[in-house]
Amino acid sequence: MRGFAAALSLCLLFAQTQVLAQAPSDPVSWLERIATAGQRLTYSGTFIYQSGKNFETSRISHMVDAGGTEHERLEVLDGSPREVIRTNSEVRCVLPDQKIVIIDQPGGQRAFPARLPASFGSLTENYRIRKGEPSRVAGLDAQLIILEPKDDLRYGHLLWAEVQSGLLLKARTVDERGEIIEQFTFSDVKIGGEIATEAFKPRYVKDDRWRVVRAHGVEVGKEESGWVLTTPLPGYSMMSIVRRPIGRDRAEVLHLVFSDGLAAISVFVEPLPPNDAVNSAGPLAPSGAINTYKRVVAGHLVTTLGEVPLRAVQRVGDGIEPVAR
Repeated sequence: MRGFAAALSLCLLFAQTQVLAQAPSDPVSWLERIATAGQRLTYSGTFIYQSGKNFETSRISHMVDAGGTEHERLEVLDGSPREVIRTNSEVRCVLPDQKIVIIDQPGGQRAFPARLPASFGSLTENYRIRKGEPSRVAGLDAQLIILEPKDDLRYGHLLWAEVQSGLLLKARTVDERGEIIEQFTFSDVKIGGEIATEAFKPRYVKDDRWRVVRAHGVEVGKEESGWVLTTPLPGYSMMSIVRRPIGRDRAEVLHLVFSDGLAAISVFVEPLPPNDAVNSAGPLAPSGAINTYKRVVAGHLVTTLGEVPLRAVQRVGDGIEPVAR
């Protein structure tokens, strides 16, 4: 009996060594696996979002069909019903209580577990990337990858990836003290297999009472935008400038996005009606990892927000100015 136990222990140890041997030892290579897995694998499961004392549970299904089209459906299971249905880059956000469907092509950072962009070469310039201790998440073996910011203009990130597939099972955002700002964690997940096409169909049936809002923007060049960041923020680059509709009776809003390859900062420039007073200028109360800062400039309301420290949001918000003509 003792010999059988010893043999079994050796077998299990060998099996674990074989699994870990298939995974890369380089932490940057792990990031590549995580970025690829979230967009190309078939998976379904339930994950929990935590921000402070607030918790939210969501169910997600994701697959890429034989034609290469990416399908994803996310349903929030707590509170007011919401579902997000994505086909490639087109996103439909369904709000049943308001009977509104918002159609957009947001680009940039995607939702959990596809948190990492396809291109992340600049991350090594802004973060120290290293491997942490292996652990288990949702009953699966996971490798921890740690991204420590090199300055105070971005948060730290801890990523737990499933050993065999690289799928992100858990993602934690932390401040400079290492305290949790927000966290996504799969409570159960199935990787691989098949998912019926019905899993990606809307749950709610629209009728004439529903309103469809098309929030697609129009890309504009840096020169024609009329606005500029006068003092660049170290490590962040301009990613896009889009003009977006914001209502039937209101002018378009200019949407600028800056990113360091992981964190993103959005700036919305909206013209103010004459004699319109803004009482909420300055920093607003944070929402999870998102900090917001407002400022009135040349008859426009400039709203800056992002999953970054307030100092970064405020520096960008204070640096946005109209281009002198």
